[in-house]
Amino acid sequence: MFANLIEFVSNHYVLSSLFVVLLALLLLNETRKGGKSLSSRELTALVNGGQGVVLDVRGKKEFDAGHIVDALNIPYDKLTSRIAELDKHKTRTIIVVDAMGQHSGTVCRELKKAGFDTGRLAGGISSWRSDNLPVVK
Repeated sequence: MFANLIEFVSNHYVLSSLFVVLLALLLLNETRKGGKSLSSRELTALVNGGQGVVLDVRGKKEFDAGHIVDALNIPYDKLTSRIAELDKHKTRTIIVVDAMGQHSGTVCRELKKAGFDTGRLAGGISSWRSDNLPVVK
């Protein structure tokens, strides 16, 4: 099977190259729609400077097992019904945190539609923990 792929790519290098370029552009476009990707250091700087607020979109059980200090918790599946709770933070950047970054782009798009400035923690809470940063229970 791998040999067939190699043969196809070598026989259709223009088509294969075009596919790779289009895939890269699609990925770039999708990541831009989801708000700026922030490192743990950038998140900390925004929050400490009073310019950002952390929104954890994991379920209550996961949130209670450990979350970033002062993070708000609105589970991903309840965001649309509870988005009004974030109105008092419209002047700040809402930094979306999930387990591993799988839902944060979607949440950021929804928040942008509602008029919020957004960012997302690259890699979610797992990257925060891998950087040995504190979580509270």
